[in-house]
Amino acid sequence: MTATTSATEGISTEELQLALRNSGMPLEALRWSITPVGLHYLLTHYDIPAVDVATWRLEVGGLVKRALSLSLDDLQRRETIELPSTMECAGNGRARLDPRPVSQPWLTEAIGTAAWTGTPLASLLEEADLDESAVEVLFTGLDRGVEGGTSQAYERSLTAAEALEAGAILAWGVNGVPLPPQHGYPLRLVVPGWYGMTNVKWLHRITAIDAPFEGYQQAHGYRIRQEEDEPGTPVTRMVPRALMLPPGVPEFLTRRRFLESGSHVLEGRAWSGRGEIVRVEVSVDGCSTWADAVLGDAPGPHAWRAWSFEWQADPGEQVLSCRATDSAGNTQPLEPEWNLGGYSNNAVQRLSVTVE
Repeated sequence: MTATTSATEGISTEELQLALRNSGMPLEALRWSITPVGLHYLLTHYDIPAVDVATWRLEVGGLVKRALSLSLDDLQRRETIELPSTMECAGNGRARLDPRPVSQPWLTEAIGTAAWTGTPLASLLEEADLDESAVEVLFTGLDRGVEGGTSQAYERSLTAAEALEAGAILAWGVNGVPLPPQHGYPLRLVVPGWYGMTNVKWLHRITAIDAPFEGYQQAHGYRIRQEEDEPGTPVTRMVPRALMLPPGVPEFLTRRRFLESGSHVLEGRAWSGRGEIVRVEVSVDGCSTWADAVLGDAPGPHAWRAWSFEWQADPGEQVLSCRATDSAGNTQPLEPEWNLGGYSNNAVQRLSVTVE
């Protein structure tokens, strides 16, 4: 059962344990178009498994005409591509909700953009000759744990069409180095545009199946619902979000920013899994008025886009915000839309600034 608590209450011991195991990207890392590996956000559902790559195999089976059993060397001899992709946790922004869902207490830092190296998923499925009766493709990781009262491996699925057409890769490298253990060594799935839960780590089995997957992470976890007994709707692609590189310097405890009056360039990055970022707006008066930022480049079609805004800072207390719009017409809301799991909260960022 999902629990909630008032936003004014402190986090529980259980939430603190999760917060210590997982890590967000410090917002000052927005200065890099490709996030350094050690600063990329990280969420580990269960434990990091110990994998002996000498005996590890990727098994591809189920409704395929040619089952495959591949070592890491086998995979690395196939077509190799590099995919810059922005990845965000579906629970990013959860801790801003009231009542607050009791889970990993993300604020806005569960984000990162990496250059993943691997082989296209579609070409491997074509090699295995996916049967026409396959409805979904199931991805199984080596990490195991208990959720919903059941011991399970971490598993997620894509429809057969999504598996073939989403541009997903089976990644063994990141930012030019082998995957570190916490990011899924020796192999992980990377599906551009989808929230992080789709990108199964420590991947060891791909199975074509003839019906929608009904495992916990698909049928119960990662669904947007208002009540526990609702079926809800699945969490899939990332909704648009813009984040601002915090200007000035922080106060240690509150993280409130301090800077001198005068001309400043505000900068940040924006992304969406539902279309290209076509507009970023900035407010310097607590969301009362908005002005367009200048859009910059992105390291790839599936990665965040830079933006900048010239600000004449007058002395006083200011609240800075930014919001993104994608090519499908989706715009960030000013206030969050509450749901039981705290998913897809893309309400605009607000930064409190003292201009001296």
